[in-house]
Amino acid sequence: MEKKLFLLDAMALIYRAYYALIRNPRLTSQGKNTNAQFGFTNTLLELLSKYKPSHMAVCFDTHAPTERHTDFEDYKANRQKAPEDLLESIPDIKKIIEGFNIPCIEYDGYEADDIIGTLAWQAADVGYKVYMVTPDKDYGQLLTKEGVFIYKPAYMGKKEEILTAEKICEKWDIERVEQVIDVLGLMGDAVDNIPGIPGVGEKTAAKLLKQYGNLENILEHAHEIKGALGKKVQEGKESAILSKKLATIITDVPVSFHEEDFCIKAFNQQALADIFSELEFRSLGKRILGESFKVDVHVSVQRDLFGNVVESTASVSEMAKSGGDAFLPTEEVTVSMESKTIENTPHQYHLVQGDAAINDLIDTLKQHKEICFDTETTGTDPNNVELVGMSFSVKAGEGYYVPIEADQREANRQVALFSGLFENPAITWIGQNLKYDLLVMKWYSQDFKGEIFDTMVANYVIEPDGRRSMDLLSEKYLGYTPVSITELIGKKGKNQGNMRDVPPEKAAEYASEDADITLQLKQVFEPLLKEKGVDNVYYQADLPLVKVLADMEFEGIKVDEEFLKNYSAILEKEAAIFEKQVYDAAGVHFNLASPKQLGEVLFEKLKLDPKAKKTKTGQYATGEDVLSKLAVQHTIADDILSFRELTKLRNTYVDAIPQLINPKTGRVHTSYNQTVVVTGRLSSNNPNLQNIPVRTVRGKEIRKAFIPRDTDHLLLSADYSQIELRVVAAISGDQNMCNAFKSGADIHSATAAKVFGVPLEAVTKEQRYKAKSVNFGIIYGQGAFGLSQNLGITRTEAKEIIDNYKSEFSGIAKYMEDTIARAGQNGYVETLLGRKAWIRDINSANFTVKGFAERVAINAPIQGTAADMIKLAMISIHKAMQQRKLKSRMILQVHDELVFDVHKSELEEMQALVLELMQSALLLPEEVPVKAEIGTGNNWLEAH
Repeated sequence: MEKKLFLLDAMALIYRAYYALIRNPRLTSQGKNTNAQFGFTNTLLELLSKYKPSHMAVCFDTHAPTERHTDFEDYKANRQKAPEDLLESIPDIKKIIEGFNIPCIEYDGYEADDIIGTLAWQAADVGYKVYMVTPDKDYGQLLTKEGVFIYKPAYMGKKEEILTAEKICEKWDIERVEQVIDVLGLMGDAVDNIPGIPGVGEKTAAKLLKQYGNLENILEHAHEIKGALGKKVQEGKESAILSKKLATIITDVPVSFHEEDFCIKAFNQQALADIFSELEFRSLGKRILGESFKVDVHVSVQRDLFGNVVESTASVSEMAKSGGDAFLPTEEVTVSMESKTIENTPHQYHLVQGDAAINDLIDTLKQHKEICFDTETTGTDPNNVELVGMSFSVKAGEGYYVPIEADQREANRQVALFSGLFENPAITWIGQNLKYDLLVMKWYSQDFKGEIFDTMVANYVIEPDGRRSMDLLSEKYLGYTPVSITELIGKKGKNQGNMRDVPPEKAAEYASEDADITLQLKQVFEPLLKEKGVDNVYYQADLPLVKVLADMEFEGIKVDEEFLKNYSAILEKEAAIFEKQVYDAAGVHFNLASPKQLGEVLFEKLKLDPKAKKTKTGQYATGEDVLSKLAVQHTIADDILSFRELTKLRNTYVDAIPQLINPKTGRVHTSYNQTVVVTGRLSSNNPNLQNIPVRTVRGKEIRKAFIPRDTDHLLLSADYSQIELRVVAAISGDQNMCNAFKSGADIHSATAAKVFGVPLEAVTKEQRYKAKSVNFGIIYGQGAFGLSQNLGITRTEAKEIIDNYKSEFSGIAKYMEDTIARAGQNGYVETLLGRKAWIRDINSANFTVKGFAERVAINAPIQGTAADMIKLAMISIHKAMQQRKLKSRMILQVHDELVFDVHKSELEEMQALVLELMQSALLLPEEVPVKAEIGTGNNWLEAH
């Protein structure tokens, strides 16, 4: 067996694992963040399974000061304190490492890279191939020893990479790998606060080393280096010498590589079971420890005065209200939760075939006021699938599955047998992502007349962050692992089948289980909605919106294919013109779509920005922000931006939208995501209509492609006017802004007049533009730096504008302060309707993490209230249109805008109806008026 030693830089990997999931954290039932533990364990498993090392160790930094801190007091001083939940993960990770029987090594006075460097060289000397597992660039200096490599783990979509001495030299543009410390001595390292020589970057360092060989020789010949660089080197001699020492990894730490201590051993099964249970790693635990692994979850229980556990899904407060019994204080107990499955859990799932059996089932279901319902189909697009089966559940542990024939005439006949049930207004229908099932059933002429309860939407309102598939919710709330769809139809890919391929007996178990589990989730979420104080927003806004969205998605919108075809040709020609202009200006033909080649042309050949630096990927940044700055001095950057815009418009929208036209309807049916955006906003896909550009002339033209269904219809667009600013004014109570809205003044001009201290009529276009940037920037917590970047002004001027703004609109400044304080105290912020956004990092000691949390806290009630308002408007408009039996249809929602396919005979009625119901959907405090604007036309652009 080949001798391979893997040495892991613990803290570097822990940080990467934690931040990789920062926007979608993994939380236990007790609210503990397990990002770092989960990510680190997966990295460890990847190394063990894929590379099969013979030996391994994990190295940690010491808590004691090192020699580097003695040499330079400010060493690593600019590093912010790690987030609390990251620090709390370290003991867990050490338990995981010990469970794998892998040594944890740390030594007072030394850092992990010193320990790794020492062990790596010792092991290489006795014939080992050594892989140092780290993303840290400093480790390159250790590759002078033969047989030592850097293993850079995969991260954020980038594949893992094994770095050799040759690759290190290529990355740093140096001749010998030992020159890594010379480069660091010259340029410093901002991460570790190593100063280097001010003004000397990576390129200059490499250039000097090509000429002089090492740092010491450069400093010795500093007087020969001409100009400003020579002066910098001469003045920075002491700093460079110190920096090289600080960057040099120590390779004589008093640790020894004894082979027997580092060899891979059998796992400590019990130790891993204990920590995985504590962290609620159900799937990961099964993967490592086998199907028998179970999770012990700590739950709060209530005992009566006799010591008996009270079994109830309701909260303690609800139980106390419901009866006169006395209760002892809540206690924490450990419940052994072996992961339940269909194999070890009693259940009664029935396959229902034939009209007689179906009629018996209908008679059974009629006896219940709540029925859980689910469909099985041939695909995932509800507007273009066939129904394969329907499942029902009315009692936990029981379910019924009705297979539907492939012949569509017979299928419609079978489904029609259930019409009386579906049309019964007294029945509440329960489902997980019920919008999908409602849409599927519309294609079989079935509408559900009764109330609904959607478990996915309920979970979203309770806990807006994270994923919420039925399988995940089942494991988290019920401790039950459902049958995976891949067990029936295979994994995703071209060879995956569909539910039509599955025998009815097997489908019955899977489908009935889905309905059964969803019914049980409803029983958990219903009391939780009240307990969390989000029942109002759920029952008033999010739940009734499900049926509205189903109707909108069913209708779709007609697309002018001929227009898109012609517009695609126009964009292609225009893009070719800009592309040629770029090549002419560059004096060379290259791949304009390659950021690497583009960076080399702009910054090496044309030298547009001498200060441009390569990113960690080894190429120059060529994003929109970089090119926008360059456009001021060179037309090539402007041409590149134009080329990119045209290419993106053509590829993402103009050529893609016709591919999404439904063959059955000839229309495009976008799918609205109701449970993704934390603030309550809707998003859409296939196509994503929310992102169609509206700020550029070329982008706006795409809206011309969306047209009425026929010549008897027009498109009507209704848009809230500056709704988020109106919400800011109302919830902050700022009198200056409230008065501006009440008087009907242009809000940006009114803001400019206050900020710049000029009469309203004297406000210039430039002042209004700046005021507009501040108005919208404040909503997103923008500071002086962001405003200066947006407006192209100095940070000093930007700070002065913001200070004036906060002085003139003191109510808004106070709202921001009060909101952050409330979030810190409560752990959440909420909209006027009661939608909550949980701000978990609001009290973090990490400045960056806390700053981001504060911006979310300020923005969420504003954006969320606007989102709630348009949802309420959609619900009331939809209801009114149904009551009046109008021919017109609501077909699109895009941020603050609603689009209708209006029958011309109903135009005046629809204009009045929409305007009234949008403006009265949610009345704002301080009597701030809500205003909506309406337009009509023969395409979306014309109507907007």
